[in-house]
This record gives sequence, structure tokens and C-alpha cells, in this order.
Amino acid sequence: MIKLSSPSRVMQRRLSLGRHVGTRIFSIISLAAIFFTYMFTTQTLTSNLSTHVLHNQTLIVQHVRLTTFSIHKPKEIPQETILQDDHKPFYRPINHIIKEMINKSNENLPEFDILKSTTLTRRFKQRAHEFFKEGCKVRFFMTWISPSMRVFGEREFIALDALFKSNTNSCLMILSNTMDSSYGFQILKPVTDRGYHVQAITPDLEFLFKNTPAQSWLDHIKNGKRNPGKIPLAQNLSNLIRLAVLYKYGGVYIDTDFIILKDFSGLRNSIGAQSASRSGNWTRLNNAVLVFDKNHKLLYKFMEEFAATFDGNKWGHNGPYLVSRVVEREAAKLELNFTVLPPKAFYPVDWTRVGGFFTTPVNQVNRRWVEAKVDQLNRLSYGVHLWNKQSCKLRIEEGSIMARLFLNYCVICNVK
Repeated sequence: MIKLSSPSRVMQRRLSLGRHVGTRIFSIISLAAIFFTYMFTTQTLTSNLSTHVLHNQTLIVQHVRLTTFSIHKPKEIPQETILQDDHKPFYRPINHIIKEMINKSNENLPEFDILKSTTLTRRFKQRAHEFFKEGCKVRFFMTWISPSMRVFGEREFIALDALFKSNTNSCLMILSNTMDSSYGFQILKPVTDRGYHVQAITPDLEFLFKNTPAQSWLDHIKNGKRNPGKIPLAQNLSNLIRLAVLYKYGGVYIDTDFIILKDFSGLRNSIGAQSASRSGNWTRLNNAVLVFDKNHKLLYKFMEEFAATFDGNKWGHNGPYLVSRVVEREAAKLELNFTVLPPKAFYPVDWTRVGGFFTTPVNQVNRRWVEAKVDQLNRLSYGVHLWNKQSCKLRIEEGSIMARLFLNYCVICNVK
């Protein structure tokens, strides 16, 4: 039996159907309006873009630089090449994106107060003069360029301690803003109390870099035209400061993980080979130890290379690799008056094997090897580079090569 609908129920269905049809018609009209608006704006934008591409190549060049951005800040884009409508741009202008990239890459700069001019930095020249006027058999320099949270620890203290064992009448300047403090004074006090000439002084980079290629690099780093890269800025600042301070004053630069075993007063204008071929030719140099006279031409060449080829994303590019490529390129062209010392002078152990210098000999064969190695170091090496990146977490075990060296070449022995 078929059930017939009442008149009221029929009316309700008609009203419901009318509302449904009205909603669908409104949706179709809205979609059509959006589609025609999109086509109109797209055509306008495409037309504007085509006009700019035809009349101004700058936009294309800047777009390529954006995708391959490394260390140079691109030139400002002419205002007329920025595509906008009357209300809101359809995309973020390229020059804004580039500025954000540079600002992001420079986020780590504020933590390095050493880049800023302060009362201490402006006193550097005078303080350095006062420090050196008493006379030094050899002028030694270290750098400690780091955020304040990184501590000048026992390993670093051992390096400066051993320096004065073999170079008693020499002086050591530590270029550092964090060590030039009451904290640093207390660390150095056990050495200074014994009459040794060591002081931490905040460097004035403007003064040290003035009239050298390093000056333009610093300016570009500070104003954002040079990307500092992913490698810690402290590392690259140290690479450059060591060159500038030797060029300004002359002397010996050593890393804070280099243990001195001999008197350096007989060395002049020398750099050490990190590795050599079987025939005796060096294959790589290193900048952990540099011995140069004031205003030496090779130091200037190093700074030129640093400023011209700086890459903050490649480890070693601005340090060991830099000195290697400059010496290889320039040594044959110019009479630079310098010596490349063999690996046994400064780098008697490779970074891949330095761990063996820290371990206790476990049998008679190992003990004989330790004895022979210590004897060899005493006779042939000016010092030992500890490759701190690889060895910083290693303990100096009793009876090891390093324990023997530290006990023999320290003023204040505290081996841990």
C-alpha cells in the first residue's frame, strides 16, 4: 500500500529543496568569481614579470644568487624590479629574503664582544707596548677567542705551563677578551706568581688589521656583506688574528693545545709540515705553530688569501689548507725567506694516532715503544701538537707518553 504525503509535508519538502538549490547556485557563482579574479591577477602578474625580465636582467641575476648564496651579499635590487600591486605583494621581495638570510647567518656575531670597540680594545696598543717594553727573549702569542661559557681548562693551562719550562725568559701574550678578566687573572696567577711574563689582553682588531687585507674582511663581516658560515667564527678569527699579530709585532704563535719541549729562540721565519711524502717533500702545512719576523711578506700573502678566498663552511680552508696553498703557489715566485720544517718538528704524531700518546703501556713491548718515542721527541721535536679536537676527551693515563712529557716539561705539574 502506497502512503500518500500530506499537503504540509509536501510544502516542507519544496522549501528544503529550494534552500538546497539556492546554496548550490551561490557556491557556483562564488567559485566563478574566484576563478575570474585569479585569471585576471595571474595575467597581470605574468605581464608585469615579462616586462621586467625583458627590460631588466637584475631580477634574474639576483634570483640565481639567492639559490646559490654562499658568502657574498648581493647588490641591492633596484626598487623598480620589486613586483607589487596596490595593496599587498603576492610574494616576498627577493632583497628582503636575502637580508633575512644574512641576518640569520650573522646571529652568532653578537656573542663575540671581541668584534666590538670597547675601552679595553682601545687600550690594546698601549698595553701591548707596556707588556713588551721589559724585553722578551722570544715573544709568544696564543689566542683564546671564544664565548664566555667555554672555559680555559687544564689542557690549555698545561700548554702555557710547559712553554716557560723551556723558554724561561720569554713572554706570552694571550689575545682574548674572556681571559682579560678577573677570572682569567686567577687562572694565570700560579704562573705569574713565579715571575713568568704572561698576560691576557683584549685585542683591538681595527688596530691589528689596519693597512692589511684583513681590514676589508672584518668590515664585511661586521656589516653583513660576508657570510661567516657554519664553522665557528672564533676559529676563523683565531686563524686571522695570529697572522695579523705576527705581522705587527713578530714572534711565535702557538695553539693552546701545543706542548713546547724546546727553546724557540733559534727559530726564524719557519712553518711546520704536517705531513710529507716518502721522498721528504711536504704534502701539507699547518698553522698551529708559526714563527715569523715583523712585516714578513709571507704573512701578508696569507692575509690576502684569507680575505680573497674566505669560506666559513669548510673546515681548515682558512687555516692549514690556506697556508699550504699559498706556500705552494708563492714560494717559487718570490724570495720569501722562510723555512718549512719537517713533521717531526711540530707535528710528530698524526691526528689519527694521537690517542696512543695518552694510553698506559700494557706490556713490555708497549713500554719499550713509549721509551723510544719519548727519547725521539726529546731529541728531534720542538713540541707536540695534541690535536685537541680529537684528544680533548682523553685522560692522560699513568706511564703514557703525554704523562712522561708533562712531568718533564712543566713548571706547575697538575696532570689529569
